Amino acid sequence: MRDRADQFTVSFDAVLADAGIDVVKIPPRCPQANGYAERFVRTVRAELTDRMLIFSRRHLTAILTEYVEHYNTQRPHRGQQLHPPRPLPMPDELEIADVYRHPILGGLINEYRLAA
Repeated sequence: MRDRADQFTVSFDAVLADAGIDVVKIPPRCPQANGYAERFVRTVRAELTDRMLIFSRRHLTAILTEYVEHYNTQRPHRGQQLHPPRPLPMPDELEIADVYRHPILGGLINEYRLAA
């Protein structure tokens, strides 16, 4: 997703297309639309890619897939009263002994889940 600024040329779009990336332009006169994409990229950089050494495109795809799952099911979002967009189902009864730590991305991030 990109804006319609003049610094993005046709050759820039061609490089992305050769890499298999579809370019989606934001609607005209809607600068707020790009904010969502920029915020997600900033979050991914701060929480993931700035803390890891990426070895290949396959490695990047694998860690981004795992991070997006965490982002949508476990990570709190301020705009949603600290609830994730698609939270995991909660059991009826909660006990402290049933909570366990689940490291993801090699321990870079930890999720806390209830035992089933």
